[in-house]
Amino acid sequence: MSETALAGTRILPTDHHAVVSRSALSTATSLRLRLGDTAIDLIQSHAVLPDGTVILAVDAMGPTGGLLVAARGRRGEVQLDVTQLVPVAVRSRVRARVRVTGTAHRFDPANLESCDADTVMSLLDLPPVALWTVEPVEVTVTSGEDEALVGASAYRATCPDPLATVEATHLQHLTRHHRDAVEQLTTLVNPELTARATRVVPVAVDADGVVLRVEAPDGHLDVRLPFARRVTSSADLTAGLRDLLAKAAPHRSDATPHGTAATATPCGLPAAECAIPSI
Repeated sequence: MSETALAGTRILPTDHHAVVSRSALSTATSLRLRLGDTAIDLIQSHAVLPDGTVILAVDAMGPTGGLLVAARGRRGEVQLDVTQLVPVAVRSRVRARVRVTGTAHRFDPANLESCDADTVMSLLDLPPVALWTVEPVEVTVTSGEDEALVGASAYRATCPDPLATVEATHLQHLTRHHRDAVEQLTTLVNPELTARATRVVPVAVDADGVVLRVEAPDGHLDVRLPFARRVTSSADLTAGLRDLLAKAAPHRSDATPHGTAATATPCGLPAAECAIPSI
């Protein structure tokens, strides 16, 4: 088994990639700011408004602040780069690279009127320095050999995936505490794809399903297990996983000696805090 390599770059539909770009920007802890020939790494220094505008916290008295002043108001003069990683330990962890080309302005406090409480809190968590807005002109999302151009209107019209901010927690929890559940979900994958697998790891969970990575000695393959219905919260995720595990139970019974279905490994957390159900 080898990871599929695509010849050249394909321009893909933008709806999915608009969500990827919004999710990556909203969950990233760092980004790279490019102004002309200068690149600056900003750590814990950005936030995203509900309309997708990116807020940067930059010392107005430093060199970066001076460069932003010089670029202020010039369309497309600012570039932001974010790398989205798989939040568990696997090879080929880069999921997507997002590049935002935009226009910088000084932050207008009137923008707070359109912010919800969570966004206001994210702004308060930024370093106590000058705030700048970057209004996206164009967004590029690169994943493997695929590249998608996302226009500003499509970018602004969408929202981050509803599970984006909790995805890492759920994936790490599932991997560490519920190996039996992962093995049971694996029975939903075509056996021909898992025949030479060295391990199977959950590498993504979003509103539409769970993605399992089937690793083999010579590569890997990602397989999506779709939820029966779209999920929008951790509570919905519990129901979605329960449905998948129930669907997998007959397969596990066939594959398990004596026809006994395995159950998920207890994680030691109260049921209300554990999104992975035992069945």
